[in-house]
Amino acid sequence: MTAPGKSVRLLIAGLALTSAALAADSSWPQFRGPTGQGTAEGKGPLKWSKNQGIAWKVAMPASGWSSPVIAKGKIVLTGARKDGDTTILSAFALDAKSGDTLWSVDLFKPTGEETAAMHAKNSLASSTPVIGDDGIAYVHFGHMGTAALKLDDGKVVWKKQVAYKPMHGNGSSPVLVGDLLVVNADAEVDPTILALRRKDGEIAWRTPRQQPVRSYFSFCTPLVVENNGRTEILSPGSGLIGAYAPDDGRLLWKVTYGEGYSVVPRPVAGDGMLFVATGYNIPKLLGIRLGKAEGDVTKTHQVWEATRRMPKTPSMLLANSQVLTLDDTGTLSGLDAKTGKSVWNRKLPGNFSASPILAGKVLYVPTEDGVVYVVEISPDGAEILFEFDMAERTLASPVLLDGALYLRTDEHLWKITGGES
Repeated sequence: MTAPGKSVRLLIAGLALTSAALAADSSWPQFRGPTGQGTAEGKGPLKWSKNQGIAWKVAMPASGWSSPVIAKGKIVLTGARKDGDTTILSAFALDAKSGDTLWSVDLFKPTGEETAAMHAKNSLASSTPVIGDDGIAYVHFGHMGTAALKLDDGKVVWKKQVAYKPMHGNGSSPVLVGDLLVVNADAEVDPTILALRRKDGEIAWRTPRQQPVRSYFSFCTPLVVENNGRTEILSPGSGLIGAYAPDDGRLLWKVTYGEGYSVVPRPVAGDGMLFVATGYNIPKLLGIRLGKAEGDVTKTHQVWEATRRMPKTPSMLLANSQVLTLDDTGTLSGLDAKTGKSVWNRKLPGNFSASPILAGKVLYVPTEDGVVYVVEISPDGAEILFEFDMAERTLASPVLLDGALYLRTDEHLWKITGGES
């Protein structure tokens, strides 16, 4: 087997953002940050209070659980609002320094049928945008529409709707791969993964999942890696994780996991391994060996399986040669990345849907009720350093950039820089 450092390399921001661009303009361009794996550069705030350490707190003009993305000093978010009986889906940008609104654009007006059957923990704007190095922000509302906007002024470059029948709404965020925008469309029936051309929004390819399961719907976000010298789009859905070729969407290899469905956590990769959560009903975490693979490699490439205290919603992290997991009821765990064996566990009070982020040894974890925990991670365990109650519900994942923590609640966006509490 090729050495781990050579066998798998994450392509930063889905191949869309070069390291030079990131160095010149610090950014958080996609769901879970520059690498898509929830890690942040530098340090974040360790304590603050209502009267100190909060740079600003601004009211949201529209509701939703999409996380903020940031580039060139602009924060881009999506949301939904009502105008009488009409639902309006929009995108808007805030100034990262002041929180002032820079632009706001109404994009889609979905029908009542398109907005029906929403899960209580979902929203009409749950998919996090992605910003490319071309100065374009790509926003996604699942079956209700996708759009490309100029980051500078919000001018619409293109809009596209790819119709399908969702279950409980949408949740998968888009990723950029070369000249493509790739999204999961794991619908109630006929689930697919599809790619739109970045220049005009036209469909480049659309690949059926073709995995027989009882429940087809899922909400996961793909991860792009270079595996054994080949670019692969790693995309979990119900019953399988598939590796897809960017040029034509063909399935390169897969690992199956039975009837796992409603898969939400984004996978993470490192040290020649891939770590995938399998969703409901009994959540598992799989450790999968990356490297040369073709076809169904379940028996040859799955290294281990963990079944206790595994997440259904929050995404995983990698630190200290461990996979960090947070289950929905608050058990934070460290698992040996090579074996999947539990090393330590720590209970955090509350219920959790947001994916935590890690800056060095410090983890930022918000509960669904809006309590933010600042937790120090070590190879042997975790210690709560600080907690703060925002007193507002949140399911959006946090962002950490240039020392500031950004948190979206049901009513506000917060920028926290820290100070004595």
